[in-house]
Amino acid sequence: MTIRFTPIPTETARALRSGAPDAYGMRAERAISTGAGVPCRHCLGQVPEGQGYLILAHRPFPALQPYAETGPIFLCAEPCAPGGGAGLPAMLASAQYILRGYSPDDRIVYGTGGVVPTPDIPARAADLLSRPEVAYVHVRSAANNCFQCRIDRA
Repeated sequence: MTIRFTPIPTETARALRSGAPDAYGMRAERAISTGAGVPCRHCLGQVPEGQGYLILAHRPFPALQPYAETGPIFLCAEPCAPGGGAGLPAMLASAQYILRGYSPDDRIVYGTGGVVPTPDIPARAADLLSRPEVAYVHVRSAANNCFQCRIDRA
């Protein structure tokens, strides 16, 4: 199975950079990157040292419901090209991440979640996406559970 790493939509990134409220109805906070540990959820790279970035609450689900987790994410403060594709994104610089499958109605598919070594993410995601009940997969921080990106069938 071929997979695709999917960033947050460009329209979402553009709106947040323009001052649109985040998932909690607040404006994004601004900070300057130290060059490490600041993964942008749009370009799927690390925000370079000295560059501005936004800190905001994000809910990567289309509607409120019990499984619609909300948490902090980072976003390049200036426009960046959307990342994604078949290859492991540069933003995934930690040793391991949580992968979790979701159903077409955006509910967690129980039994799909687990901590996966970073090099094994593509194979595990392909395995999860081969299951008919799994519509997409989230990559989340193993340390803090923050949403990183989504993985879809290509």
